[in-house]
Amino acid sequence: MAWNEPGGNSNNQDPWGGRRGGDRKGPPDLDEAFRKLQDSLNGLFGSGKKRGGSGGDDGGSGRSGGFGLIGISLAVLAAVWLYSAVYVVDEQEQAVVLRFGKYHETVGPGLNIYFPPIDRRFQENVTRERAYSKQGQMLTEDENIVEVPLTVQYKISNLKDFVLNVDQPEISLQHATESALRHVVGSTEMDQVLTEGRELMASEIKERLQRFLDTYGTGITVTQVNVQSAAAPREVQEAFDDVIRAREDEQRAKNQAEAYANAVVPEARGQAQRIIEDAHGYRDEVVARAEGEANRFGMLLTEYHKAPEITRQRLYLENMQDVLSSTSKVLMAGKEGQSNLLYLPLDKMIDNRGASPAPAAPAGSAAATGSDLGSRVATDLQQRNSRSRESR
Repeated sequence: MAWNEPGGNSNNQDPWGGRRGGDRKGPPDLDEAFRKLQDSLNGLFGSGKKRGGSGGDDGGSGRSGGFGLIGISLAVLAAVWLYSAVYVVDEQEQAVVLRFGKYHETVGPGLNIYFPPIDRRFQENVTRERAYSKQGQMLTEDENIVEVPLTVQYKISNLKDFVLNVDQPEISLQHATESALRHVVGSTEMDQVLTEGRELMASEIKERLQRFLDTYGTGITVTQVNVQSAAAPREVQEAFDDVIRAREDEQRAKNQAEAYANAVVPEARGQAQRIIEDAHGYRDEVVARAEGEANRFGMLLTEYHKAPEITRQRLYLENMQDVLSSTSKVLMAGKEGQSNLLYLPLDKMIDNRGASPAPAAPAGSAAATGSDLGSRVATDLQQRNSRSRESR
């Protein structure tokens, strides 16, 4: 019976042994307080009769109080179980539920419930990219030791395989990464590892690593493999630096040579083309001149057949005119039986004609004879030249 019910406390006392409205007279009775709290809970959960009355009522009230505690315990356990059984899966997550240790279902985003302890739940983010780094000394194909650091980016593509197929899939990923890296570096020369071969190595490592993970059934997908700058061991780093500088100098010399070739080769090609064009022009000129000479010779041959003597004489005179017009000296032989050779300086004789006349030489002298003869030859040649021009 509650302390505040009518007739339940004739002494008008509170549950702790004090009188209402007055001072307490001593410490509270814990047994009495616990009994009163039990009675209150029994009344809350609808237990049997109130305290007071016969002894049989007290016994029934005790049993009802025991049942009330069991109900409270069950309610608390049910609340705790319900709190742990209800879970929320985010948009980026998935959950795998095992029932009696066997795969039951894969749960997507939303509010879900499972039944522990017969069910087990594994919940992971399947969209977030994770990263794993690895670095170590390895032997290249040409038996050189290099340190190769790399980073592997991956994500969970199949949560069921990730949970069930492999005990520790991320540990398996690390072992597979080391195996793939050593295989690729061991089949590559040191120069390629240290310089421009890193991208090709990263592609080969990614392909081989993904093949290992698919064989194991880890449910992991490799999204990117980045091979960072490899380096030689510290003991030989200076020698490797010298090699790298020499390689850079080689590349710079190649670039300068290519630039020079790009400047010289087009100019040389232009000169060669100009020479070819000049040769073609000269060829066309010679061929045209030859054809013209051949045509003229054909026409001349026709005229020769018509009048051989006249044509022969004409050709002789024209040739002599061409020869004598291009020279300033003439040698004339004497008459038959004479061994004298007459030399005529035509250029001086022509120039002297416009000057004042020289004193007359005595008749019959050699000078007078030569002068008169030269004048006659010069006059005769001039007349022939004028007639040949008129005939043309």
